[in-house]
Amino acid sequence: MEVLIGLLIIAVGSFGQSSSYVPINRVRQWSWENFWLVQGIFAWIVFPLIGAFAAVPEGASLTELFKAGGAFKAVVFGILWGVGGLTFGLSMRYLGVALGQSISLGTCSAFGTLLPALFAGTDLFHGNGLILLLGVCITIAGIAVIGFAGTLRSRSMSDEEKAAAIRDFALTKGLAVALLAGVMSACFAIGLDAGAPVKEAALAKGAAPLLAGLPVIALVTAGGFVTNAAYCLWQNAKNRTFGEYFAPEGKVLLSNILFCALAGLLWYSQFFGLEAGKSFLTDSPVLLAFSWSILMSLNVVFSNVWGIILKEWKGASVKAVAVLAAGLAILIFSIFFPSII
Repeated sequence: MEVLIGLLIIAVGSFGQSSSYVPINRVRQWSWENFWLVQGIFAWIVFPLIGAFAAVPEGASLTELFKAGGAFKAVVFGILWGVGGLTFGLSMRYLGVALGQSISLGTCSAFGTLLPALFAGTDLFHGNGLILLLGVCITIAGIAVIGFAGTLRSRSMSDEEKAAAIRDFALTKGLAVALLAGVMSACFAIGLDAGAPVKEAALAKGAAPLLAGLPVIALVTAGGFVTNAAYCLWQNAKNRTFGEYFAPEGKVLLSNILFCALAGLLWYSQFFGLEAGKSFLTDSPVLLAFSWSILMSLNVVFSNVWGIILKEWKGASVKAVAVLAAGLAILIFSIFFPSII
């Protein structure tokens, strides 16, 4: 029962993340760099800090927890992850919500699950390590099938239909950006692993298991914000879009900020859900190690559901839709694979 509760909590957070780009579609009169920076303030600074302070046990301080060790490494990996987060947004700009998230998150799933295991000395060819490796392989297979579905969709759609579904659609550029995003985004998982002493210190001082990992998340996202903010401000200067932050007047400006805040909250919910869900998986070392891959798989499933709702697959062939459905089925199977072996 606890395993199901943990998976459900992770799924709820995943649904939030996959929904976070829907409010952004309601932002008006702002260029990409403007809304990406503003939503990033909420997603990577405001809400992670709120979560981190909520996790601090009575009688302790956040600074005290950060001094337990691993904080600097967590921030550094966060900076590297920031490159992934930045290109992640660009991947959806060029490929759309469904395909962009699918390729990026699939690559992120593999590297983010296997690298921490390898660093911990896990033998991936025997016992639990082999189950972990097989689970990741199934996840990658599902992602590959979905990627193939995206290729079929591209072939079957006219230029006009592509432009209607995704304004800046560019398959080759989008695939390259999405792969880079996935590899660098895996640094988030490595950053969480590097900041484990902070989580352990929180638990030792009496923090609730559901919240103990939130200070580490705040460290990683702070590093990521540095990368993204630097790029967005550079784009503001290059494109002369600084004025857009204040150009919309009255209700438009307020609605832009509110939609960005909502997007930031929904994005943050995935890692809140991940840390809370993992607290119910402690009796299953394989599921605990596989939790990152589970989150990424669910993100892909839900993002493709949103892609269908947003009509990104409108005009695609029946074959493309069938292949997409097969890929989603494989991903759903990968989520439960470790627990049925």
